[in-house]
Amino acid sequence: MKKKKKQPQRARVPARHRCVHRPRRRPGLAPRLRPPGQEQPAISASPAAADASSGVIKYFYFCSTWNWRGYCIRYQSAGESGPALVLVHGFGANSDHWRKNIPVLAKSNRVYAFDLIGYGYSDKPNPRELGGNPFYTFETWADQLNEFCAEVVGDEAFFICNSIGGLVGLQAAVVKPQVCKGIVLLDISLRMLHIKKQPWYGRPFIKSFQSLLRNTAVGKLFYNAIATPESVRSILCQCYHDTSAVTDELVQIILQPGLAPGAADVFLEFICYSEGPLPEELLPKVKCPVLVAWGDKDPWEPVELGRAYADFNVVEEFIVLPNVGHCPQDEAPDLVNPLIESFVKRHANAKHGIFTF
Repeated sequence: MKKKKKQPQRARVPARHRCVHRPRRRPGLAPRLRPPGQEQPAISASPAAADASSGVIKYFYFCSTWNWRGYCIRYQSAGESGPALVLVHGFGANSDHWRKNIPVLAKSNRVYAFDLIGYGYSDKPNPRELGGNPFYTFETWADQLNEFCAEVVGDEAFFICNSIGGLVGLQAAVVKPQVCKGIVLLDISLRMLHIKKQPWYGRPFIKSFQSLLRNTAVGKLFYNAIATPESVRSILCQCYHDTSAVTDELVQIILQPGLAPGAADVFLEFICYSEGPLPEELLPKVKCPVLVAWGDKDPWEPVELGRAYADFNVVEEFIVLPNVGHCPQDEAPDLVNPLIESFVKRHANAKHGIFTF
């Protein structure tokens, strides 16, 4: 009996080099990616995307991937006409955190939401393998946002940002002012742990603690302790004033990408990042109109401190959202979506120069 010739084993190509532009028509579903040993649950379509009488989905998400500098970036889009809106999520979140906003805003806009590199279902390169300079910074993410507008959106856009996403939007608008038509900041991060906001006598302690997290097993132990359904739910219940909005679906949206390889390294790298820009340093450099909205029950970014941003000339309005926490787009979309729509309508036809990159 003749033996079969053994076929040479094909080398595996790293995921980021296999990334191609693959639109997938899915009614409000995130890609079914599988973290180690677990099935990524399908995320149901937002009720806002369904016809009230028939329950038929009327607006569709397009879940796609974009190759950015050799890395695979997950994004979602909806809407066929109108101004372009790019939604930028906050720390530890991803584009699914905008699931209650995308279908509503897509009725009269072209809406995009992407996962910042290191988060969600985008690639998570190990920062230790990328040289000595920090990789997960607002400068990196601002470049990602501007290049997303150039390569995917193909147009100038409004930036709609939550938490640290606000720093990303402001930095991007400063670097490429011709790209951004306006910015909505939802509970932007005050960056209270920034080195400039710490007393001189506390800075050595902060540096030592950051080194402990980044360079010893303590960091991974800490991450493993919080990367559980119970811990994620507890954290969300702290920052959401209306805890009924902390559903099983939301817990899975935040948790599942955090179980992927590399997520712990990204988390530890960023919480040890206490440099970079502050909102009060970026706002004077921004050329486009800015709307700031703030949940008055935000326990992490107190509205009393946020009010100071209303004094900047570029901020045309500071709106307090009553009985809302740190993530108003998800906790109170009925308040946030009309604010965004009104802001975009006011500035959609404003002359902003020629879109170039």
